[in-house]
Amino acid sequence: MLQECIVRKLTQWVLVSAALLAATPALAEMKVAVLNYQMALLESDAAKKYAVDAEKKFGPQLNRLKGLESDAKRIQDRLVKDGEKMQQAERERLELEFKQKARDFQFQSKELNEAKALADRDMLQQLKPKLDKAVEEVIKQGNYDLVLERGAVVDVKPQFDITRKVIERMNQSR
Repeated sequence: MLQECIVRKLTQWVLVSAALLAATPALAEMKVAVLNYQMALLESDAAKKYAVDAEKKFGPQLNRLKGLESDAKRIQDRLVKDGEKMQQAERERLELEFKQKARDFQFQSKELNEAKALADRDMLQQLKPKLDKAVEEVIKQGNYDLVLERGAVVDVKPQFDITRKVIERMNQSR
């Protein structure tokens, strides 16, 4: 998986480099920019508001999970510390209670992850068209000929990065 990603990135870099070298005379007249699409999305006011709202919405469930984890850890510590001194019935009761807490933790954790993933997808579906529109407007306004994803570029001077402009444009369009 990691090797495929590295090979893909390297291939992208080689192709972009070759294209840029082949078009060197044309580059003198080309206006090039770089955009960190993910950062533009996550740094927008709407995404930040979503993060705060999600914290409020999922906070109680997260606190319950932390409580279960704490309870299980306490039981486990007691079993390790006093397990040999306990009567068998008490040790079995605690082991059973620990297993139940672990099952509850796994179940509730899975539920929380699924609910959060669904909420994240909904947020992305709402914000993506706004982000795409902001990108299009910044590209049009700046009259850029070529816009590259930041991940495909090894290094870039700040004046070629339009990410902040896109974030500002997205924040303006409510």
